[in-house]
Parts: sequence; structure tokens; C-alpha cells
Amino acid sequence: MSDRLKALADAGVSIWLDDLSRERIETGNLADLVKEKSVVGVTTNPTIFAGAIADGERYDDQVRRLVEEGKDVDRVVFELTTEDVRNACDIMAPVHAEHPADGRVSIEVEPDLANDTEGTMASARALWSAVDRPNVLIKIPATKEGLPAITAAVAEGISVNVTLIFGIERYREVMDAYLAGLEQARDAGLDLDRIHSVASFFVSRVDTEVDKRLESIGGEEAEALKGMAAVANARLAYAAFEEVIASDRWKLLADAGANPQRPLWASTGVKNQAYSDTLYVTELVVPGTVNTMPEKTMEAFADHGELRGDVVTGTGGEAQQVFDRLADIGVDFEDVLLVLEHEGVDKFKKSWTELVETVSGQMEKAGQGGE
Repeated sequence: MSDRLKALADAGVSIWLDDLSRERIETGNLADLVKEKSVVGVTTNPTIFAGAIADGERYDDQVRRLVEEGKDVDRVVFELTTEDVRNACDIMAPVHAEHPADGRVSIEVEPDLANDTEGTMASARALWSAVDRPNVLIKIPATKEGLPAITAAVAEGISVNVTLIFGIERYREVMDAYLAGLEQARDAGLDLDRIHSVASFFVSRVDTEVDKRLESIGGEEAEALKGMAAVANARLAYAAFEEVIASDRWKLLADAGANPQRPLWASTGVKNQAYSDTLYVTELVVPGTVNTMPEKTMEAFADHGELRGDVVTGTGGEAQQVFDRLADIGVDFEDVLLVLEHEGVDKFKKSWTELVETVSGQMEKAGQGGE
């Protein structure tokens, strides 16, 4: 057992692995991470699946069988990914039984539907039904078109991981969409205790974009502000979460059995090598949150991560000062957020294309092998 990761978990941070493969499932690696590294959840995305399918032979038999059945590439992608998520959910089931908010495995709706509310809902329903496990989370992007889909999914009793959140205003809209869904579910007589959600607030990409702008501005103040925006932005997000949790609207839902939509710190692998490789873990410790980490970041924290207790609660004022200073030297943070959301949706779609192309290649090989 890693002492540092256990201490992080004991501080109230749920450690989720941002990776999944059939190899991790079948070799017992995922189960080992639960036992030894305090891992209590898993997040996936199309890029992760593309890497797993390209690198592993463990998918070959299923691909061959689906090709023989005449399935098209979209169906093969759906079958391969839901199979992995279903099996990962089974591995995480004991964690989920003990702590229902955790033991979760996330799977994304089709990214091409990021700007299509109805399409997103259809994809969410299909994934929810196919995985058919109480501990799955359906990832829905926090685009304008994604917001009504979040409400609709929650209203139907589907647990969601809202992804691609970069700014505070959009985060407030996400929280509002979740509460609206819970209210509809309650009015329809659903058991609110069975509905769970996390809001994935992206971290490192904020520093990447802001630092690029600071670099072009130049000067001492710009240099001093590098690497500060992402953590400050996440801390402001937590302050917004605290406001919602303190509201009368939330209290009514909580009394009806609702679970809070926990903040999840996503994109916590450090992109700038000049920064500590545990920056976005150490600086975002606060009870009742999730940190989903690439294995490299998890290993770094296990080796040398520092824990200074809750470093987020009550830091909203200090975090706002960072943005005041950024504005003073000419960083337009609203524009930063627009760029990040557009880039995020683009990356989301490109990673899906990469996954489809990878699976197409595997299907072609399987077809040739069967001749």
C-alpha cells in the first residue's frame, strides 16, 4: 500500500485512474491498483481505448467475432468499449458497495454529438443500457447543447460525469442542470439516492493556454503569474460548489435523498516540465472531491507527493486576485475559456476519429485472417 496515496485518500480525495485497458482488467492490474494504490474509480476516453486496442491482442477474438457477424465499425467500437467498462465496473463493485459515490467507471457519449442534445441523450441511454451496471457514469460534455442532455439524463435516473468544464460560469450552469434533473427525477418518484454525478473541471490545459499568453506579454509580472491560473480557477470552482451546497434549493434535494455532484479535478497530468509533477494533486486537496490521474501522476505522488491538508476551502478570495492580476496585464480569460472549449470539443472529436480508425484497422486484419 502506498502511504502517500493512502494519506491522500484519508484526506477525503477519491483517487481515480485516468486509464483503462483489457490488459489491466484481465491481468489483475486494476484490482491491484485498488488494493495497493487506493484507486476507487476509473475514467476513460476514446484516446485511451484507441491505445489499448492498438497495443493489445486481447481484443482480437471479439473483433473477429463481430466482423463475422457483419457488424460495422461504430457497432464494433461500442461493443469493445462497453465490454471493458462493464468488466471494470465488476472489478470496482466491492468499492462501490462500500462507498456508493466511488467504485465508478466512466464512458463517454459519442463526441460527434457534443453539439447535438438529442443525439447525446440517445447515446447516453444506449451506453447506460449496454453497460447495465449501477456504478457506471456516462460522460456528457458541458457544451451549451450538452446542458439539457445532463438534465434529461439525470431526470431518467442516469448517473453522469459532466466533462470538458473549463470556466466558472459554465460550471454554475452544469450544477444548475444537475439540480434541475434531480428535481424532475424527484417529481417523477425516482429514488434520488441511486443517482450520482461528478463535474470534471479541467486543470492543466488552463495553465497551458494562459502561460502561452503570458509568454507573449513578457515582463516580471507575467513571469510571476505563470502556473497560477489553473489552480486558482479550480479553487474558484470549489467556492462556487460550496455556494450551491449551502443553498436552500440543494437542501430540499438533500432532504429527499440526493447526492451532491462532486467536483472532479481532470487533466491533472502536468504539461509543463518546469512545474512539479504533482502540482495539480497537491494544490487541490479538499475533502469530498475526486482527482482522476494518469498512472504517471499517480506514481509520482506515491513516490514524492506532499500533503498539506485542505488547501482549497476558503481560498476563493486569494484565487480571484490571480485573475485580477491577469486582467491587469492584458490576459482576456473569457477568450481563454472560449479557446479551451473549442479545442476541447475538437480534441474530443479527433480522439473518436482515432479510435474508429484504430478499430477499422483491427477489423481489416481480422477479416484477412478469416479468409
